[in-house]
Amino acid sequence: MLYGIEKLNLANLPTPIEKLEKVSFCLNKNVYIKRDDYTGFEFSGNKIRKLEFSVNEALKKGANHLITCGAMQSNHARATAVVAAKIGLGCTLILKGNERDEVDGNYFLDKLFGAEVVFVSADDYAFRRNEIMENTKEELRKKGLKPYIIPEGASNGIGSLGYINCFEEILIQEKELGIDFDAIVVAVGSGGTYTGLYLGNQLHKSNKEIIGFNVSSTAEHFINRVSELVDETLSLLQGDFKVSKEHINIIDGYVGRGYAISRVEELEFIEKIAQNEGFLLDPVYSGKAFYGLFNEIQNGKLNSFNNILFVHTGGQFGIFPKRSLFEL
Repeated sequence: MLYGIEKLNLANLPTPIEKLEKVSFCLNKNVYIKRDDYTGFEFSGNKIRKLEFSVNEALKKGANHLITCGAMQSNHARATAVVAAKIGLGCTLILKGNERDEVDGNYFLDKLFGAEVVFVSADDYAFRRNEIMENTKEELRKKGLKPYIIPEGASNGIGSLGYINCFEEILIQEKELGIDFDAIVVAVGSGGTYTGLYLGNQLHKSNKEIIGFNVSSTAEHFINRVSELVDETLSLLQGDFKVSKEHINIIDGYVGRGYAISRVEELEFIEKIAQNEGFLLDPVYSGKAFYGLFNEIQNGKLNSFNNILFVHTGGQFGIFPKRSLFEL
């Protein structure tokens, strides 16, 4: 229970923290990784931490069907389909794309776990996804179901609690490992993960720098979005919390060709990390963010930080539809 708010216990927690010896040597920094890709093979990543709170709220409201949205290779959509199957709920996914695209990776798993998939155009997804989910909810209600909408990425107030929880987990692990991280780094795709880490840092007065690398849109967009999520999340917490929203640190410049579109240098970096450190980054989130972190350190822009923790947000299933892009 976090600040009086209950959650489900679905993820394998706590996830371990490992030092990246070769990366640390190369960059002359102590670089660590928190393996949130270990939250569970099927869950695989950060989304399950948010869903533990979101789906618990759905159950408390009597819901028996989950509705959410995402891109064709959405990690969040796949994790939602898995949770629904695990606890016996129906699931409808509103996905950007069409049936001819990428019948592989996360989309294959969406279908394997029994989710109903509704495809929408890129424009409809960009401008009407919430309206489409509301319409879907009404249609399901007419059929006698009790649907519950989870927003994109489970990035709302209730979902962000998952990463306040994660931040508190990191504080315990620091004591166990005898390490004090002065920066925590994460990919930013919808804002909820960053918001939770940022709020955890503020609420515990930990004086760490929470650094995000946006993998879509712009840093300005996500600074505004995180500010909104901070207010929404604080409204749920018991107690008189006052948190400064200053110092939201999101580093732009690594979106590349666009969301979920890979550049050659990003794929080469993922391959290099796999062969030298023995772990797998995903091409949509952690690959772009860790590539950004590596380059920022290499270019001397993060010199004030010595112990850096990168949160691996999972999503490795998304690499399989891109197998033909790797020159192996």
